[in-house]
Order: sequence, then structure tokens, then C-alpha cells
Amino acid sequence: MAVATQPIDPDLDDATAPVSLSYRQLLWSQFKKNRLALSGLVAIGLLAAVALSADLIAGNKPYYMVYKGKTYFPAFRQYLIHVGLVDWQPELRRRRNFKRYRPTSAVYPPIPYSPGDVFLGSVYEPPGNEHWMGTDRLGRDVLSGLIHGSRYALTIGVVSVGISLSVGILLGAIAGYFGGWLDLALSRFFELWAAIPSFFLILTAAAFFPPSLWTIMIIIGLTSWVGIARLTRSQFLQVRSYDFVSASRALGYSSSRIMFIHILPNAIAPVLIPAAFGVAGAILAESGLSFLGIGVPADAITWGSLLAGARSNAAAWWLVLVPGVAIFITVTMYNLLGDGFRDALDPKMKV
Repeated sequence: MAVATQPIDPDLDDATAPVSLSYRQLLWSQFKKNRLALSGLVAIGLLAAVALSADLIAGNKPYYMVYKGKTYFPAFRQYLIHVGLVDWQPELRRRRNFKRYRPTSAVYPPIPYSPGDVFLGSVYEPPGNEHWMGTDRLGRDVLSGLIHGSRYALTIGVVSVGISLSVGILLGAIAGYFGGWLDLALSRFFELWAAIPSFFLILTAAAFFPPSLWTIMIIIGLTSWVGIARLTRSQFLQVRSYDFVSASRALGYSSSRIMFIHILPNAIAPVLIPAAFGVAGAILAESGLSFLGIGVPADAITWGSLLAGARSNAAAWWLVLVPGVAIFITVTMYNLLGDGFRDALDPKMKV
């Protein structure tokens, strides 16, 4: 009896077969579907590029300068100075403002002002051709301060969230993995810490320490880890019951290796969601402290300090609008990024 068989199509090859995606590729494909989250990621990348190249966009050091017959590249050399590789040439150490050297020829950045350059003759100057976004109470260029202030905003957000991630993941992993009385004690500690208003705790801690941006970053990081710890605990409670964890224990692996090499990579993805929102919260907290003049050095030009300059002159609307819009856009972009992570990690997602 002949058996009917399906004819083989010679034009059908492996290219038409369904392609299995890795977990990372699946997350990226889901993330790209959220246009707003993708635009937030692009905007944050552009902001990071502006922060890294702030000295090349706004500064009083020229790209190229001829002084006493010698050629210098001060704007590029200062990046090497920041990391400690070189120092200024002896003949260029006298003045901070390189315009006072009166070079034979020079090419300056598009905004030829550093954020700390004071022009008392241009106090509260509205936006115009010379100062595109106006000046503050000391005649400092607002746009230059806005560009250089992006460094503080990104650094404070990333460092403080890094601290909260480290503390939250460590405590949450211990509570979720070991369970029992240790989990009970840590859970009560989480609840106690969460009951303390974080902003007032930041104000109290900032009052006891000298003004320092590093102090602010540490304080913000140490007051915003509870949510991450709780989420990490719940993920560890779930993943620790999987078969590969039992196999790791049977092989005699140490608890630290099982926790941070085997369980953590499988539990870290949902923790990234509060981390993205945490960066936005840290930027808002720093802006609030800078606006109040607490914990931030007087010579640091941050978005909050620019916003605080409007308190002494209500007519200087640009001091409210420019940094306020920058804070709003940056926080919104991080929130959109967090929404994108949340949607991509949704277990109900479809390819």
C-alpha cells in the first residue's frame, strides 16, 4: 500500500524556518516596539554625549591657539589634565580665562564662556545674541552652566543609583536566598527604613556633613535602596526553587556563588526597572537640594543652583524656564525608559 507523502519543496530552505531568539534579543525586540521609550534612550544618549563634550561646546579655552609663536590645543588638553595624564604648560598656568592671553589667533567653542566666568557688567541679561539663554545674578552664562550642569545631573543619578543597587541587591539577595529568621529580620528592617521620609533624611544628613556633591550622591544612594531590596528578595524567593539551584547545591557550590553567579543573572532584569526610575528621582532630589542651597558647594553650577538664582529676581524668567525645562525633559526621558523596561519584561509580552 502506497503511503502518501508531502512533496518536498526544493525552494524551501533553512532561512524560512522560525528563528529562536535569545532572552536578550527578545527583550530588545520588545523594547523597540515602545517608540517613546526608544526616544527616551536616544535622548539620554545625546545628553550623555553633551556631558562628555561639555568643554568642547561651552568654555573659554580655545580648540586651537597661537601664543608667542607656539601652537596650543587647550580645549583638548584639559581632558588629559582631568584624568591626570598631563598638566598645563608653564606659560599657560597663570590665568584661568585664556582670552586674557590675547593669542595671535584662536578658535573658540560655539559658546565661548565657562560656567564660572563672572561678568558683573552683564548681570541678569536676558537671552540675546551674546548670551543665548541670558545670564544670572553674577553675569554667568546660563547656557554654559546648563551644559556643564548635565555632568552633575548624570553623575549624581548614575552614582546614587549604583549605590542603592549595591545595597538593595545585597540585602535583598540575603533575605530571599536564606529565608527564615534572617528574612524576617531584614524584612522588618526594610519596613522600618521605608517609613522614614527619604527627603527629610537627606536634609538631616546634609546638615551634618560639609557641602560636597559626593556626599549628596552617597546620601541619596543610601536612602533609596528599599524598593530594590524588596524586589530582589521576591525574585530570589522565586528563583531559588528552580532545579538548577538544587543542582548547584548538590555540586557543593558555596552560597555566595549560587547567589551571585547562578541566581542573580536570572533575577536582575526586573530590578532594572526601579533603577531607571531611581535615576530620575536622584536628579530631582539633587535639584531640590541645590535649589535650597543645602549640601552643594557654592562654586558648583548645577541645574538646581541655576533655578535657585531666580529667587532673587522674579523678572529673570529665563532662570526658571531654562533649567526647569532641562530637569523636566531629563526626568521624563528616564521615566519613559523605565516604562520601556517594564513593558519589555512583562511576562505576557508577545513577539
